[in-house]
Amino acid sequence: MSKDARTRGALRLLGVLAVATTVAATAGCSASGSSASSDGPVTLEFAQWWEPELPAGALRGIMDDFEAANPGIKVNLLSGPYASTKEQLFAGAAAGTMSDVVGLDGAWVSDFAKQGALADLTQLMSDAGYDESQLASQIKVDGSTYMIPAVNFVYPLFTNDDLLAKAGVTAPPSTRTEFSNAAKAVTALGDNTSGWILPLSQEAPNGIQNDVMSWVWASGGSMLKDGKPDLTNSDVKSAVEFVQGMWNDGSIAPGSFTMKEQDKVEEFGNGRVGMMIDSLAHINLLRKNDPNLKFSISAIPAADGFTGERGIPYASWGLGVSGSSAHPAEAFKLVSYLMSEKVNADLSTKANAFPGNTKSVPDFSGSDPLFQTAFDIYKKGYPANEFTGLPVAEELMRTFDTQFQSLLNGDQSVDDTLKNAQSQWESQF
Repeated sequence: MSKDARTRGALRLLGVLAVATTVAATAGCSASGSSASSDGPVTLEFAQWWEPELPAGALRGIMDDFEAANPGIKVNLLSGPYASTKEQLFAGAAAGTMSDVVGLDGAWVSDFAKQGALADLTQLMSDAGYDESQLASQIKVDGSTYMIPAVNFVYPLFTNDDLLAKAGVTAPPSTRTEFSNAAKAVTALGDNTSGWILPLSQEAPNGIQNDVMSWVWASGGSMLKDGKPDLTNSDVKSAVEFVQGMWNDGSIAPGSFTMKEQDKVEEFGNGRVGMMIDSLAHINLLRKNDPNLKFSISAIPAADGFTGERGIPYASWGLGVSGSSAHPAEAFKLVSYLMSEKVNADLSTKANAFPGNTKSVPDFSGSDPLFQTAFDIYKKGYPANEFTGLPVAEELMRTFDTQFQSLLNGDQSVDDTLKNAQSQWESQF
Protein backbone atom coordinates (compact mmCIF):
# COMPACT_ATOMS: atom_id res chain seq x y z
CA MET A 1 0.00 0.00 0.00
CA SER A 2 1.33 3.45 -0.72
CA LYS A 3 2.45 5.73 2.05
CA ASP A 4 -0.32 8.22 1.22
CA ALA A 5 -2.99 5.57 1.56
CA ARG A 6 -1.49 4.18 4.78
CA THR A 7 -1.58 7.52 6.53
CA ARG A 8 -5.10 8.60 5.53
CA GLY A 9 -7.04 9.37 8.66
CA ALA A 10 -4.01 8.88 10.90
CA LEU A 11 -4.55 12.07 12.89
CA ARG A 12 -8.20 11.26 13.44
CA LEU A 13 -7.44 7.76 14.67
CA LEU A 14 -4.25 8.09 16.68
CA GLY A 15 -6.26 7.52 19.84
CA VAL A 16 -7.74 4.27 18.62
CA LEU A 17 -4.61 2.20 19.10
CA ALA A 18 -4.04 3.61 22.56
CA VAL A 19 -7.58 2.76 23.63
CA ALA A 20 -7.35 -0.73 22.16
CA THR A 21 -4.01 -1.32 23.85
CA THR A 22 -5.44 -0.24 27.19
CA VAL A 23 -8.36 -2.61 26.77
CA ALA A 24 -6.02 -5.48 25.91
CA ALA A 25 -3.84 -4.75 28.92
CA THR A 26 -6.78 -4.86 31.35
CA ALA A 27 -8.88 -7.63 29.87
CA GLY A 28 -7.08 -10.62 31.37
CA CYS A 29 -5.84 -11.80 27.97
CA SER A 30 -3.80 -14.86 27.19
CA ALA A 31 -0.34 -14.58 25.63
CA SER A 32 -1.88 -13.85 22.24
CA GLY A 33 -4.60 -11.55 23.51
CA SER A 34 -7.51 -13.97 23.05
CA SER A 35 -9.70 -15.01 25.92
CA ALA A 36 -12.53 -17.34 26.83
CA SER A 37 -14.41 -18.05 30.03
CA SER A 38 -15.33 -21.58 30.97
CA ASP A 39 -18.78 -21.18 29.47
CA GLY A 40 -18.43 -18.09 27.30
CA PRO A 41 -17.33 -17.42 23.73
CA VAL A 42 -13.78 -17.26 22.49
CA THR A 43 -12.65 -13.66 21.95
CA LEU A 44 -10.15 -13.08 19.16
CA GLU A 45 -8.02 -9.99 18.70
CA PHE A 46 -7.62 -8.78 15.13
CA ALA A 47 -4.84 -6.19 14.79
CA GLN A 48 -4.71 -4.26 11.49
CA TRP A 49 -4.48 -0.82 9.89
CA TRP A 50 -7.42 -1.47 7.58
CA GLU A 51 -10.26 0.01 9.63
CA PRO A 52 -8.95 3.61 9.40
CA GLU A 53 -8.66 3.27 5.62
CA LEU A 54 -12.15 1.84 5.06
CA PRO A 55 -15.47 3.70 5.24
CA ALA A 56 -16.56 4.29 8.83
CA GLY A 57 -18.06 1.17 10.37
CA ALA A 58 -17.25 -1.07 7.38
CA LEU A 59 -14.84 -3.49 9.05
CA ARG A 60 -16.84 -3.61 12.29
CA GLY A 61 -19.91 -4.49 10.23
CA ILE A 62 -18.08 -7.42 8.65
CA MET A 63 -16.99 -8.59 12.11
CA ASP A 64 -20.59 -8.34 13.37
CA ASP A 65 -21.72 -10.55 10.50
CA PHE A 66 -18.95 -13.04 11.30
CA GLU A 67 -20.00 -13.16 14.95
CA ALA A 68 -23.62 -13.74 13.95
CA ALA A 69 -22.52 -16.68 11.77
CA ASN A 70 -20.20 -18.01 14.52
CA PRO A 71 -21.99 -17.51 17.87
CA GLY A 72 -19.10 -18.96 19.86
CA ILE A 73 -16.57 -16.38 18.65
CA LYS A 74 -16.24 -12.64 19.33
CA VAL A 75 -13.78 -10.31 17.58
CA ASN A 76 -12.03 -7.37 19.20
CA LEU A 77 -10.58 -5.03 16.56
CA LEU A 78 -7.26 -3.39 17.36
CA SER A 79 -7.04 -0.64 14.75
CA GLY A 80 -4.57 2.13 14.10
CA PRO A 81 -2.46 3.76 11.39
CA TYR A 82 -0.11 1.54 9.40
CA ALA A 83 3.04 2.69 11.21
CA SER A 84 1.53 2.16 14.66
CA THR A 85 0.20 -1.27 13.72
CA LYS A 86 3.63 -2.24 12.40
CA GLU A 87 5.27 -1.22 15.68
CA GLN A 88 2.65 -3.10 17.69
CA LEU A 89 3.06 -6.29 15.67
CA PHE A 90 6.86 -6.25 15.81
CA ALA A 91 6.74 -5.74 19.56
CA GLY A 92 4.17 -8.51 19.90
CA ALA A 93 6.23 -10.86 17.74
CA ALA A 94 9.29 -10.35 19.95
CA ALA A 95 7.31 -10.81 23.17
CA GLY A 96 5.09 -13.66 22.01
CA THR A 97 1.95 -11.56 22.51
CA MET A 98 0.88 -10.99 18.91
CA SER A 99 -2.88 -10.71 18.34
CA ASP A 100 -4.68 -13.87 17.19
CA VAL A 101 -5.34 -12.59 13.67
CA VAL A 102 -3.10 -9.94 12.15
CA GLY A 103 -3.06 -7.74 9.11
CA LEU A 104 0.28 -8.18 7.38
CA ASP A 105 2.50 -6.40 4.90
CA GLY A 106 4.31 -8.97 2.77
CA ALA A 107 7.65 -7.39 3.63
CA TRP A 108 7.27 -8.53 7.25
CA VAL A 109 6.36 -12.16 6.63
CA SER A 110 9.78 -13.77 6.33
CA ASP A 111 11.10 -12.24 9.54
CA PHE A 112 7.94 -13.07 11.50
CA ALA A 113 7.88 -16.65 10.19
CA LYS A 114 11.52 -17.24 11.13
CA GLN A 115 10.80 -15.92 14.64
CA GLY A 116 7.95 -18.41 14.96
CA ALA A 117 5.57 -15.50 15.44
CA LEU A 118 3.17 -16.69 12.72
CA ALA A 119 1.24 -19.94 12.50
CA ASP A 120 1.70 -22.25 9.53
CA LEU A 121 -1.40 -21.54 7.45
CA THR A 122 -0.72 -24.54 5.23
CA GLN A 123 -1.33 -26.74 8.27
CA LEU A 124 -4.37 -24.74 9.41
CA MET A 125 -5.90 -24.95 5.93
CA SER A 126 -5.34 -28.69 5.91
CA ASP A 127 -6.82 -29.12 9.40
CA ALA A 128 -9.91 -27.14 8.35
CA GLY A 129 -10.31 -28.93 5.01
CA TYR A 130 -10.03 -25.54 3.31
CA ASP A 131 -10.01 -25.36 -0.51
CA GLU A 132 -6.93 -23.25 -1.21
CA SER A 133 -7.51 -23.31 -4.98
CA GLN A 134 -9.81 -20.29 -4.54
CA LEU A 135 -6.91 -18.13 -3.34
CA ALA A 136 -5.35 -15.80 -5.90
CA SER A 137 -1.99 -16.00 -4.14
CA GLN A 138 -0.26 -17.21 -0.99
CA ILE A 139 2.93 -15.91 0.62
CA LYS A 140 5.20 -18.79 1.55
CA VAL A 141 8.44 -19.21 3.49
CA ASP A 142 10.32 -22.50 3.09
CA GLY A 143 7.33 -24.05 1.37
CA SER A 144 4.68 -23.18 3.96
CA THR A 145 2.08 -20.41 3.73
CA TYR A 146 2.21 -17.69 6.38
CA MET A 147 0.18 -14.93 4.72
CA ILE A 148 -2.90 -14.87 2.53
CA PRO A 149 -3.44 -11.60 0.60
CA ALA A 150 -7.01 -10.55 1.37
CA VAL A 151 -7.19 -7.66 -1.09
CA ASN A 152 -4.67 -6.36 -3.60
CA PHE A 153 -3.84 -2.81 -4.64
CA VAL A 154 -2.32 -2.99 -8.10
CA TYR A 155 0.12 -0.67 -9.89
CA PRO A 156 -0.82 -0.23 -13.58
CA LEU A 157 0.48 2.29 -16.10
CA PHE A 158 -1.03 5.80 -15.87
CA THR A 159 -0.95 7.93 -19.04
CA ASN A 160 -1.74 11.62 -19.45
CA ASP A 161 -4.20 11.60 -22.37
CA ASP A 162 -3.68 15.22 -23.36
CA LEU A 163 0.12 15.05 -23.33
CA LEU A 164 0.21 11.84 -25.34
CA ALA A 165 -2.26 13.19 -27.88
CA LYS A 166 -0.25 16.39 -28.21
CA ALA A 167 2.82 14.25 -28.90
CA GLY A 168 0.96 12.32 -31.60
CA VAL A 169 0.49 9.15 -29.51
CA THR A 170 -3.04 7.88 -30.12
CA ALA A 171 -3.23 5.07 -27.55
CA PRO A 172 -1.43 3.94 -24.39
CA PRO A 173 1.65 1.86 -25.26
CA SER A 174 1.42 -1.91 -24.90
CA THR A 175 5.02 -2.90 -25.75
CA ARG A 176 8.40 -1.63 -24.60
CA THR A 177 9.16 -0.16 -28.02
CA GLU A 178 5.83 1.69 -28.07
CA PHE A 179 6.51 2.94 -24.54
CA SER A 180 9.99 4.16 -25.40
CA ASN A 181 8.74 5.93 -28.52
CA ALA A 182 5.87 7.56 -26.64
CA ALA A 183 8.22 8.77 -23.90
CA LYS A 184 10.58 10.28 -26.47
CA ALA A 185 7.69 12.03 -28.22
CA VAL A 186 6.35 13.55 -25.00
CA THR A 187 9.81 14.66 -23.90
CA ALA A 188 10.31 16.30 -27.31
CA LEU A 189 7.35 18.59 -26.58
CA GLY A 190 9.69 20.64 -24.38
CA ASP A 191 8.30 23.04 -21.79
CA ASN A 192 9.82 20.90 -19.00
CA THR A 193 7.75 17.82 -19.85
CA SER A 194 9.12 14.29 -19.57
CA GLY A 195 7.90 11.02 -20.97
CA TRP A 196 8.27 8.86 -17.85
CA ILE A 197 9.03 9.38 -14.18
CA LEU A 198 11.16 7.00 -12.10
CA PRO A 199 11.55 7.45 -8.31
CA LEU A 200 14.80 5.94 -7.02
CA SER A 201 15.20 7.46 -3.56
CA GLN A 202 17.25 5.15 -1.34
CA GLU A 203 15.40 6.52 1.66
CA ALA A 204 12.20 4.96 0.30
CA PRO A 205 13.48 2.42 -2.25
CA ASN A 206 10.16 0.90 -3.32
CA GLY A 207 10.74 2.39 -6.78
CA ILE A 208 12.90 -0.69 -7.42
CA GLN A 209 9.87 -2.86 -6.72
CA ASN A 210 7.15 -0.83 -8.43
CA ASP A 211 8.97 0.97 -11.24
CA VAL A 212 11.93 -1.25 -12.18
CA MET A 213 11.18 -4.90 -11.42
CA SER A 214 7.63 -4.36 -12.68
CA TRP A 215 9.08 -4.48 -16.21
CA VAL A 216 10.41 -7.97 -15.47
CA TRP A 217 7.08 -9.25 -14.14
CA ALA A 218 5.06 -7.61 -16.94
CA SER A 219 6.79 -9.94 -19.39
CA GLY A 220 6.35 -13.04 -17.27
CA GLY A 221 9.91 -12.92 -15.92
CA SER A 222 11.35 -13.45 -12.46
CA MET A 223 14.18 -12.13 -10.30
CA LEU A 224 14.23 -15.40 -8.31
CA LYS A 225 14.99 -19.06 -8.92
CA ASP A 226 13.74 -21.61 -6.40
CA GLY A 227 13.09 -18.74 -4.00
CA LYS A 228 16.67 -17.46 -4.17
CA PRO A 229 18.15 -14.39 -5.91
CA ASP A 230 18.60 -14.77 -9.66
CA LEU A 231 19.36 -11.22 -10.77
CA THR A 232 21.76 -12.13 -13.56
CA ASN A 233 19.17 -13.94 -15.67
CA SER A 234 18.10 -12.69 -19.09
CA ASP A 235 14.69 -11.45 -17.90
CA VAL A 236 16.16 -9.04 -15.37
CA LYS A 237 19.02 -8.02 -17.66
CA SER A 238 16.60 -7.20 -20.48
CA ALA A 239 14.44 -5.03 -18.23
CA VAL A 240 17.43 -3.20 -16.73
CA GLU A 241 18.85 -2.54 -20.20
CA PHE A 242 15.46 -1.19 -21.27
CA VAL A 243 15.30 1.28 -18.38
CA GLN A 244 18.94 2.25 -18.94
CA GLY A 245 18.08 2.99 -22.58
CA MET A 246 15.23 5.26 -21.49
CA TRP A 247 17.64 7.06 -19.16
CA ASN A 248 20.25 7.51 -21.86
CA ASP A 249 17.57 8.86 -24.23
CA GLY A 250 16.71 11.59 -21.73
CA SER A 251 13.09 10.39 -21.59
CA ILE A 252 12.99 10.09 -17.79
CA ALA A 253 12.15 13.10 -15.61
CA PRO A 254 15.16 14.67 -13.86
CA GLY A 255 15.78 14.14 -10.15
CA SER A 256 15.22 10.37 -10.06
CA PHE A 257 17.98 9.61 -7.56
CA THR A 258 16.23 11.50 -4.74
CA MET A 259 12.64 11.15 -5.88
CA LYS A 260 10.02 9.28 -3.81
CA GLU A 261 6.64 7.85 -4.78
CA GLN A 262 4.71 10.94 -3.71
CA ASP A 263 6.96 13.08 -5.91
CA LYS A 264 6.05 11.17 -9.06
CA VAL A 265 2.35 11.45 -8.24
CA GLU A 266 2.71 15.21 -7.83
CA GLU A 267 4.62 15.62 -11.11
CA PHE A 268 2.09 13.52 -13.01
CA GLY A 269 -0.81 15.38 -11.40
CA ASN A 270 0.72 18.71 -12.41
CA GLY A 271 0.83 17.64 -16.05
CA ARG A 272 4.61 17.56 -16.36
CA VAL A 273 4.91 13.83 -17.02
CA GLY A 274 3.32 11.69 -19.70
CA MET A 275 3.46 8.30 -17.98
CA MET A 276 4.00 6.72 -14.57
CA ILE A 277 3.52 3.35 -12.89
CA ASP A 278 1.44 3.91 -9.77
CA SER A 279 -1.10 2.56 -7.29
CA LEU A 280 -4.82 2.68 -7.95
CA ALA A 281 -5.06 4.25 -4.50
CA HIS A 282 -4.04 7.56 -6.11
CA ILE A 283 -6.87 7.77 -8.64
CA ASN A 284 -9.18 9.63 -6.28
CA LEU A 285 -6.33 11.91 -5.16
CA LEU A 286 -5.54 12.86 -8.77
CA ARG A 287 -9.22 13.55 -9.46
CA LYS A 288 -9.50 15.69 -6.34
CA ASN A 289 -6.36 17.73 -7.01
CA ASP A 290 -7.21 18.45 -10.66
CA PRO A 291 -10.69 17.48 -11.91
CA ASN A 292 -9.64 18.55 -15.43
CA LEU A 293 -6.70 16.13 -15.63
CA LYS A 294 -7.46 13.54 -18.29
CA PHE A 295 -5.67 10.25 -17.74
CA SER A 296 -6.04 6.57 -18.52
CA ILE A 297 -4.69 3.36 -17.04
CA SER A 298 -3.48 0.25 -18.85
CA ALA A 299 -1.33 -2.83 -18.37
CA ILE A 300 2.40 -2.23 -17.99
CA PRO A 301 3.95 -2.73 -21.45
CA ALA A 302 5.57 -6.09 -22.11
CA ALA A 303 8.67 -7.00 -24.07
CA ASP A 304 8.08 -6.93 -27.82
CA GLY A 305 6.56 -10.20 -29.00
CA PHE A 306 5.51 -11.39 -25.53
CA THR A 307 2.07 -13.05 -25.64
CA GLY A 308 1.75 -14.70 -22.21
CA GLU A 309 0.00 -13.50 -19.06
CA ARG A 310 1.39 -10.26 -17.71
CA GLY A 311 2.33 -9.85 -14.09
CA ILE A 312 1.11 -6.64 -12.49
CA PRO A 313 2.82 -5.30 -9.36
CA TYR A 314 0.69 -5.08 -6.26
CA ALA A 315 0.63 -4.45 -2.53
CA SER A 316 -1.71 -6.34 -0.24
CA TRP A 317 -3.65 -6.29 2.95
CA GLY A 318 -2.46 -9.71 4.10
CA LEU A 319 -3.90 -12.04 6.72
CA GLY A 320 -1.96 -14.16 9.18
CA VAL A 321 -2.54 -16.05 12.41
CA SER A 322 -0.35 -15.65 15.48
CA GLY A 323 1.93 -18.55 16.30
CA SER A 324 1.09 -17.97 19.99
CA SER A 325 -2.69 -17.83 19.61
CA ALA A 326 -4.54 -20.04 22.07
CA HIS A 327 -7.30 -20.47 19.51
CA PRO A 328 -5.73 -21.07 16.07
CA ALA A 329 -8.75 -22.98 14.70
CA GLU A 330 -11.10 -20.11 15.56
CA ALA A 331 -8.58 -17.58 14.23
CA PHE A 332 -8.47 -19.41 10.92
CA LYS A 333 -12.27 -19.39 10.85
CA LEU A 334 -12.07 -15.60 10.74
CA VAL A 335 -9.41 -15.73 8.03
CA SER A 336 -11.47 -18.12 5.91
CA TYR A 337 -14.58 -15.97 6.43
CA LEU A 338 -12.76 -12.88 5.16
CA MET A 339 -11.56 -14.90 2.18
CA SER A 340 -15.01 -16.32 1.33
CA GLU A 341 -16.43 -15.32 -2.05
CA LYS A 342 -19.12 -12.82 -0.99
CA VAL A 343 -17.29 -11.33 1.98
CA ASN A 344 -14.07 -10.91 0.04
CA ALA A 345 -15.98 -9.19 -2.78
CA ASP A 346 -17.58 -6.83 -0.23
CA LEU A 347 -14.24 -6.04 1.42
CA SER A 348 -12.65 -5.40 -1.98
CA THR A 349 -15.48 -3.09 -3.00
CA LYS A 350 -15.22 -1.07 0.20
CA ALA A 351 -11.42 -0.81 -0.13
CA ASN A 352 -11.44 0.00 -3.88
CA ALA A 353 -9.10 -2.97 -4.24
CA PHE A 354 -9.06 -6.36 -5.92
CA PRO A 355 -10.07 -9.60 -4.22
CA GLY A 356 -7.80 -12.32 -2.96
CA ASN A 357 -10.49 -14.90 -3.76
CA THR A 358 -10.43 -15.79 -7.47
CA LYS A 359 -14.24 -16.18 -7.51
CA SER A 360 -15.01 -12.81 -5.92
CA VAL A 361 -16.21 -9.95 -8.11
CA PRO A 362 -16.17 -6.46 -6.52
CA ASP A 363 -18.85 -3.91 -7.36
CA PHE A 364 -17.24 -0.76 -8.68
CA SER A 365 -20.49 0.72 -10.02
CA GLY A 366 -20.31 3.52 -7.45
CA SER A 367 -16.60 4.17 -7.98
CA ASP A 368 -14.45 5.86 -10.60
CA PRO A 369 -14.77 3.91 -13.90
CA LEU A 370 -10.99 3.39 -13.93
CA PHE A 371 -11.32 0.91 -11.05
CA GLN A 372 -13.37 -1.37 -13.29
CA THR A 373 -10.84 -0.88 -16.10
CA ALA A 374 -8.07 -1.87 -13.72
CA PHE A 375 -10.00 -4.93 -12.57
CA ASP A 376 -10.32 -6.07 -16.18
CA ILE A 377 -6.53 -5.70 -16.56
CA TYR A 378 -6.00 -7.60 -13.31
CA LYS A 379 -8.17 -10.53 -14.44
CA LYS A 380 -6.19 -10.91 -17.67
CA GLY A 381 -2.86 -11.20 -15.85
CA TYR A 382 -1.66 -12.17 -12.39
CA PRO A 383 -0.52 -10.30 -9.26
CA ALA A 384 3.28 -10.15 -9.16
CA ASN A 385 5.49 -8.89 -6.35
CA GLU A 386 8.45 -11.14 -5.66
CA PHE A 387 9.69 -8.96 -2.80
CA THR A 388 6.75 -10.15 -0.74
CA GLY A 389 7.93 -12.82 1.68
CA LEU A 390 11.65 -12.19 1.15
CA PRO A 391 13.94 -11.53 4.12
CA VAL A 392 14.70 -7.83 4.75
CA ALA A 393 12.76 -6.95 1.59
CA GLU A 394 13.25 -3.19 1.89
CA GLU A 395 17.00 -3.59 2.33
CA LEU A 396 17.13 -5.77 -0.80
CA MET A 397 15.47 -2.94 -2.72
CA ARG A 398 17.95 -0.45 -1.29
CA THR A 399 21.05 -2.47 -2.19
CA PHE A 400 19.76 -2.98 -5.73
CA ASP A 401 18.98 0.73 -5.91
CA THR A 402 22.57 1.61 -5.01
CA GLN A 403 23.93 -0.56 -7.80
CA PHE A 404 21.30 0.65 -10.25
CA GLN A 405 22.11 4.29 -9.64
CA SER A 406 25.78 3.52 -10.30
CA LEU A 407 24.75 2.02 -13.64
CA LEU A 408 22.66 5.02 -14.64
CA ASN A 409 25.47 7.31 -13.54
CA GLY A 410 27.81 5.53 -15.97
CA ASP A 411 30.04 4.07 -13.27
CA GLN A 412 29.57 0.40 -14.13
CA SER A 413 28.11 -1.97 -16.74
CA VAL A 414 24.78 -3.79 -16.64
CA ASP A 415 26.56 -7.09 -16.02
CA ASP A 416 28.57 -5.69 -13.11
CA THR A 417 25.45 -4.05 -11.69
CA LEU A 418 23.57 -7.34 -11.61
CA LYS A 419 26.54 -9.36 -10.35
CA ASN A 420 27.15 -6.92 -7.51
CA ALA A 421 23.48 -6.83 -6.53
CA GLN A 422 23.29 -10.63 -6.75
CA SER A 423 26.22 -11.00 -4.37
CA GLN A 424 24.73 -8.54 -1.88
CA TRP A 425 21.34 -10.23 -2.00
CA GLU A 426 22.79 -13.70 -1.50
CA SER A 427 24.34 -12.57 1.78
CA GLN A 428 20.82 -11.94 3.13
CA PHE A 429 19.53 -15.44 2.33
